[in-house]
Amino acid sequence: MKRAAMMVAMLGMMVWGLGQSGWTQDNSKPAPQANGQSTQSSGQTGAAAAAPAGKRPPQAKTQPEFDAYKTAAAITDPAQQEKAAADFAAKFPESELRPVLYKAAMHGYQQANNADKMLDMAQKVLTYDADDPEALLGVSQVLAERTRDTDLDRDQRLGEAKKDAEKALETVETDLPTSGYPPEQLKAYKDFLRSDAYAILGALDFDQKNWPDAESNLRKSIDAFPQQVDPIAVFRLSVALDMQNKYPEALKYANQAVGMTKEGTAAGDAARKEKDRLTQLTGGSAPPAK
Repeated sequence: MKRAAMMVAMLGMMVWGLGQSGWTQDNSKPAPQANGQSTQSSGQTGAAAAAPAGKRPPQAKTQPEFDAYKTAAAITDPAQQEKAAADFAAKFPESELRPVLYKAAMHGYQQANNADKMLDMAQKVLTYDADDPEALLGVSQVLAERTRDTDLDRDQRLGEAKKDAEKALETVETDLPTSGYPPEQLKAYKDFLRSDAYAILGALDFDQKNWPDAESNLRKSIDAFPQQVDPIAVFRLSVALDMQNKYPEALKYANQAVGMTKEGTAAGDAARKEKDRLTQLTGGSAPPAK
């Protein structure tokens, strides 16, 4: 939940920037564009001019559209966010800001642990932008976590989850606006999305008992965003190593998972059982931390 909250906070920074960049009251029209990207001032330094502009942020075409967007973007209740997004889309059917509002609703439902509605909003975003990495990961996450062995379309759902996560790893480099954001915040945001994508892929491999690939993807997830490691990814990495008889390293990650979880929770109890098992197998020793 903490990782989800952080993603929403980072999304808020990005979303507000998108909306503000879309309207310039000085000339009452969208900022000038060239080849789908923001034009650069002739007064910029050579180093700044050489920097890649990235994808152009979505923009409002009129002041009323921008005002309506700001009103909708200020809503925090996910059900009201969804309604505001639908009302905005009906009033401004050509607006570039429609997926931005649906994406906010998607993350609102994610925080509320409403997976079905989160999936609906993610799929809605993808109708506007099939390459959006956040929406791709939203679909992928729900399908990976909510698909059961008894589902008749199990293979199809898991296949789509894998495809969407892999696609997000590509589009995180091409589909996010880059101009106008502090480089360190943009890098952290991209790293967070990569971490989530690899965690989903690792979970899919884990469920298939594909231990080597699970190990590889879960390591990538942890390394991609070490500022806030997912304890479930750490636990799964411990088990994946255990299943390959890599007991000392598995114990190291089991200890880390125990330290990140609370006793009495599903994740915490599972981590503690795995630690006890590995402690017995290794004689109680673990490799020193790097």
